[in-house]
Amino acid sequence: MNILVAEDDQHLAESICQILHDAGYRTEMALDGGTALRYAQSGMYDLPLLDVMMPGMDGIAIARQLRAEGNAIPILMLTARDSTEDKVRGLDSGADDYMTKPFEALELLARIRALSRRQGDVVIDEESFGDLTLSLESHDLSTPTRNVHLSQKEFQVMRLLLTNTGRIVSKQELLTRVWGTSGEASENSAEAYVSFLRKKLAHINSRVRIATLRMLGYRLEMVES
Repeated sequence: MNILVAEDDQHLAESICQILHDAGYRTEMALDGGTALRYAQSGMYDLPLLDVMMPGMDGIAIARQLRAEGNAIPILMLTARDSTEDKVRGLDSGADDYMTKPFEALELLARIRALSRRQGDVVIDEESFGDLTLSLESHDLSTPTRNVHLSQKEFQVMRLLLTNTGRIVSKQELLTRVWGTSGEASENSAEAYVSFLRKKLAHINSRVRIATLRMLGYRLEMVES
């Protein structure tokens, strides 16, 4: 399960991510509302934890925007405000659950498990396009006849492309979503992993290819037989 932790307090966000990592979840941080919304809209996450008070766009506005777009992803709202009015406002915005800070790690994990069960028809196990299927559990990429295991970065790149079929994913978006905003990765990193994935697509005899659109980015396309 891939969880988005949207919290502007970086120390707290890192602590929450560590709790989730220890419990076996994959995580990514967003430290402002605009970034959190873009990440939540990407389709790469199974559940966002949204802090109510964030710069740029607060958690309430993010939840409302996602629901207005028809996005049924489970949402857990986090806030330091514990009045009934604040809780009602959070739930009315489209959140599925609401936790006040500070909270115990065990309770946070229990709430996440409950949302996973409650929204079991929303949390998917695989992404697919054409003859290609990506397992979100095993990280195996397969066609009806062959399969290959992907590394963590290969998996993240392929999942981003699969959840954005029909549109171009820019190189900068790919770097930000997969490597984060630390600046540790370069455009060469994106090109290298796209090259790795192209070789694996050829290995499993897929009719799907990763097309490069010059000066724009990458997009998945079907090759006509």
